Amino acid sequence: MPTLHEQFGEIDIYLFDQLLRGRIRSGMRILDAGCGGGRNLIYLLREGYEVYAVDRDPEAIADVRRWAALLAPALPVTNVQVAHLETVPYADEFFDLVICNAVLHFAQDDKQFQAMLNGIWRVLKAGGVLFCRLASSIGIEKQVKRLAGRRFLLPDGSERYLVDAPLLERLTIKLGGTLLDPIKTTVVQNQRSMTTWVMRKGVE
Repeated sequence: MPTLHEQFGEIDIYLFDQLLRGRIRSGMRILDAGCGGGRNLIYLLREGYEVYAVDRDPEAIADVRRWAALLAPALPVTNVQVAHLETVPYADEFFDLVICNAVLHFAQDDKQFQAMLNGIWRVLKAGGVLFCRLASSIGIEKQVKRLAGRRFLLPDGSERYLVDAPLLERLTIKLGGTLLDPIKTTVVQNQRSMTTWVMRKGVE
């Protein structure tokens, strides 16, 4: 019997919460947009979900393909591809769930942020769910230093594109989405702030 770590890997705790609440179910077509090394895919691959993954880093994609070969050997290798979020190589409304974990805050400016967001929203089905975790200024407004636009220097020394609650609320309306959870934020020792944004495509 696998250990919890073997079963779930390093899954984001807030994504795990969505799993526990039944929002991630067998039969769903799932995209991990900006998958990195696949930390959020271990359980999904092991349990036979229809998984797709994209990342701009070829080494990250190689890591995910190795995990897939080990845990889900029947998964087509083409389900895991090098690609940018702005130009996700799938048809409109193809996925039931899009995971975008710690990716959007790497946008260089408003234009790229919107292009990345539009790219993942385009491939989400009507009624589908977007799970997004990204850096924000919420709770650390006095600790961050604006560089240009929404690019900030954080106390931990990193530079990020930071959102705030009013922006996420406006974007939800603009996209025609519905918040499934209140916007939730975790402040990490006043060094950085990570916000969870979960919405359904379409207004309920």
